[in-house]
Amino acid sequence: MFIELPALAIVLLNVIGIPVSHLLIAWRTTRLASERFQPQSPLFRIRTWEKHGTFYERFFRVRAWKDKLPDGASWFSGFAKGSLQSRDQAYLTDFRIETCRGEFSHWVQMTAILLFVIWNPYPANTVIIVYAILSNLPCLVSQRHTRARLNKVLPHRKSPIH
Repeated sequence: MFIELPALAIVLLNVIGIPVSHLLIAWRTTRLASERFQPQSPLFRIRTWEKHGTFYERFFRVRAWKDKLPDGASWFSGFAKGSLQSRDQAYLTDFRIETCRGEFSHWVQMTAILLFVIWNPYPANTVIIVYAILSNLPCLVSQRHTRARLNKVLPHRKSPIH
């Protein structure tokens, strides 16, 4: 704990601040320009070890649970990624870009929640760290798995923005 606060303030910051952080970051990310989210960029490109998404299927069994994840983007009039709506190439290209947006959002959410450790004493700070990882990792896995699968059916050139 780097900042000493009264127990009630810590509880209120955690109970209100963490969900608000999730929602604000998700909302703000849906407002960012699509040009920022290129699947071939260093952060988003699919690596060889991901084996076109089969790594996530084998190691995380992603197909068994990914449809149960909430899609926060659709709450803010963003691009719904819960299910495939079309096989049109333009739609699939947009979908792939939106998986980058979703991944970015969850990396930022995880980082933001980790900031909550500065006023949480032990063991609460450990719980915050575990929560930050466990609440975002499934979404990160799902986004990367979906993008890897989309890469198999889409050209590997720079994605056009629609």
